[in-house]
Amino acid sequence: MAERRVTVQTEVGLHARPAALFVQAATKAPMDVTVGRPDADPVNAKSILLVIGLDVRHGEEIVISAEGDGADAALDEVVATVTANGA
Repeated sequence: MAERRVTVQTEVGLHARPAALFVQAATKAPMDVTVGRPDADPVNAKSILLVIGLDVRHGEEIVISAEGDGADAALDEVVATVTANGA
């Protein structure tokens, strides 16, 4: 299983536009993608409601995981949506 621990850099965290971009990137992946806080159960990263429900804020760490062929490349795309300041 591929996994990334990242600090959310988007100013509003995983809310509104950044959450939508995050979910769009996760949805492009052919495998299941999950996201969550390091100390909590992960949720489906392809669900906008579940992602927004995490209430992740700027500067918080999240864990994004995927398993299968192409998981590393898929995670790279998903991670890019939360590590960019401009979203």
